[in-house]
Amino acid sequence: MDKDPAGPAEPDKPARPTPPARPAASLLSRRRLLRGAALAAIPYTLLPDPRAGAQTEPVDYPPAEWQPASSSNYTSSDRPGSYAIDRVIIHVTQETYANTLAIFANPAKKVSTHYLVRSADGHVAQCVHEADIAWHAGNWDYNTRSIGIEHEGWVDQPSYFTSALYEQSARLTAAVCDTYGIPKDREHIIGHYQVPGTDHTDPGPYWDWVRYIRLVNFA
Repeated sequence: MDKDPAGPAEPDKPARPTPPARPAASLLSRRRLLRGAALAAIPYTLLPDPRAGAQTEPVDYPPAEWQPASSSNYTSSDRPGSYAIDRVIIHVTQETYANTLAIFANPAKKVSTHYLVRSADGHVAQCVHEADIAWHAGNWDYNTRSIGIEHEGWVDQPSYFTSALYEQSARLTAAVCDTYGIPKDREHIIGHYQVPGTDHTDPGPYWDWVRYIRLVNFA
């Protein structure tokens, strides 16, 4: 048994008076302090994820992460009821993955695509629902009839076109084609440079179309 922390009373001295009770506020502050110290001692990985309870928008492509574009950067619609979807348009960002997401989220930029594929690991973000019209082709007719897929990188830096990027993008494109009955060929899976009236050159000369269409067909 532990000893009384105050110690035994001395016989020739009067017993110490009982100290006054601490105010409730003081006890509460001490409890909070102790609770904070205890939490600080817990490894960060054991604490609950603050995003765990957050509501996320449902995506059209299950492996994708929802990273919404500003509603000022696309047109709400009800495709394919409002417009038939018969094309997939391949883009290259000329920006980093993070900067591209920031551009799509900025209402002043007036640009978006449905999907963005990260170079390093092929991670897919969905920024606009497929039913809506993303502003990516620079041509209204092609915007209404297509799904736009951006790929992180630069047209003159082929090192950004990693195997992971090709493979995950091809799976995404194959899923889009299956959903809307789009043929998996170069007539229906096109580069931004093929859109009438565009001055863009992406995905550029280093994009391996033969490899990509093969991956789409075998995805």
